[in-house]
Amino acid sequence: MGEGVALQAMSLYASLSGKGPSGFGYASTAADVTEGLNLAGKTYAVTGATSGIGLETVRVLLSRGARVVALGRKLERLEQALDGAKGRENLSVQLLELSDLNSVSVAAKALRERADLFDALILNAGVMALPKLELCSGFERQFFTNHIGHYYFARLLEASLAERGRVVVLSSEAHRAAPAAGVDFDNLRGEKSYSAWSAYGRSKLANLLFAFEFGERLARSGRIAHAVHPGVIDTPLNRHLPGLARAAYSLGNLLFLKTVPQGAATQMYVATHPEVRMDEPRYWSNCNLSTPRPIALDVELRKKLWRISAEIVNELGPEKVSD
Repeated sequence: MGEGVALQAMSLYASLSGKGPSGFGYASTAADVTEGLNLAGKTYAVTGATSGIGLETVRVLLSRGARVVALGRKLERLEQALDGAKGRENLSVQLLELSDLNSVSVAAKALRERADLFDALILNAGVMALPKLELCSGFERQFFTNHIGHYYFARLLEASLAERGRVVVLSSEAHRAAPAAGVDFDNLRGEKSYSAWSAYGRSKLANLLFAFEFGERLARSGRIAHAVHPGVIDTPLNRHLPGLARAAYSLGNLLFLKTVPQGAATQMYVATHPEVRMDEPRYWSNCNLSTPRPIALDVELRKKLWRISAEIVNELGPEKVSD
């Protein structure tokens, strides 16, 4: 799936689905949830911006007048995809490799030096279902890239969040596939076992736990973090799936999968909409509040993850963060 994804037909399920209390639902698109919003004067940073829902998020933010810093690994592709786009003059790009904490530090420093205050950090990037165990700085790659890289990036930019600024963390319903313990801290390096989906689920649960802990801390200063489930979408994130699973996704496009504009809707809603709750961190799906797996609400687990994440980045990263 490439940049022409906006032409993807709506699935059968989406065409039959209704809307939730927010006035939006499964079939809503990023353009729908921002219709009528004037984002001129606001600044957003989006990771994983070079394809899929990250690219769509950048495109719609620019079309609503926002300034956007788009971060990713293939900046030429990003610039080509947005050539001639409405609001293109408000786009800045920055190289970011989340699996390399030196790259994360360089990117965060570049954003700090802009002296902008960000109305939202949209932590969209990720890898999914790697078929074999891969290590990154000694840790399982999905956990390190999806969680640790974003944890470090957001912590380094905390002081650059605007008043009532938001951190939007892309989680997933796949968090329900995490190990029974939630985060198996004794297996973060794959010492004991490796399952592609369990490891992915662990990384997505870690995203959720991080959003809840960070959101509680940010709420003390009038800012917030939320976690979102974008829906099931056929994007380049699925490139590691085996052939049978890819075939299932093709069928799913017709039956229930979201289009890329629909997949970008929830993170766009949470990042920009004035009615989004700022009092406490929550989990969102289909542009409405949702209920995560119960272990995601375990306060001790999220605090332990926060502490261990700080230890990891302070050992491996060039800049230190508090625990």
